[in-house]
Amino acid sequence: MRDYQKSLLDPTQSAVVVIDHQPQMYFGVESHNRSCVLNNVTALAKAAQAFQAPCILTTVEAQQFSGYMAQKLQGVYPQSVPIDRTCINCWEDQNLKTAVVGTGKRKLLLAGLWTEACVCFPALSMREDGFEVYVVTDACGGATKEAHDMAVMRMVQAGVIPVTWQQVMLEWQRDWANQDSYQKVMGIIKEHSGAYGLGVEYSETMLPQAQAQQHPQVQLNKV
Repeated sequence: MRDYQKSLLDPTQSAVVVIDHQPQMYFGVESHNRSCVLNNVTALAKAAQAFQAPCILTTVEAQQFSGYMAQKLQGVYPQSVPIDRTCINCWEDQNLKTAVVGTGKRKLLLAGLWTEACVCFPALSMREDGFEVYVVTDACGGATKEAHDMAVMRMVQAGVIPVTWQQVMLEWQRDWANQDSYQKVMGIIKEHSGAYGLGVEYSETMLPQAQAQQHPQVQLNKV
């Protein structure tokens, strides 16, 4: 089987940068349902953890204005101290840039608030520095839908690739026979994928019962 390493995301080549998912920044999000954005970025962080892809957290003016990283998200990486900054474009912060470059990864996935500034600016700068940049659009939010959409359009015109969190996770999984990550992926789906996750729970609980009722001798043979 051909290995599509250039076109498809691979966790060994990827790093995630989570930008400014802080209370004050969420207050200004009007492009998406805020709870959905938090759900999605948390799922993305868990996926990065499951596949051992580096995940770098960064905040802006955490103590002075924006507040600390959202607790649900910080809880995925309780030992990770977000890199706090003053600059809007996190790529202009040397500590952040050093951390990202230090991962050795060339495929960078960005998820942040707001799309039109704290995501768009570093995405353009990273592209200019030669990185392959992806923006996880459903783990981002803007001050308005138009602001979010125009920022995504601007990034795409500059060569940034739009993706969604579940797309990223499934692209990393690639094959359901990959048992190293299968259970972790299914756990993330059940917790964060809404109705589809409920469907997985249903199939896990109800189908074995139905099979046992139809084929009780199979159960007896297992005893």
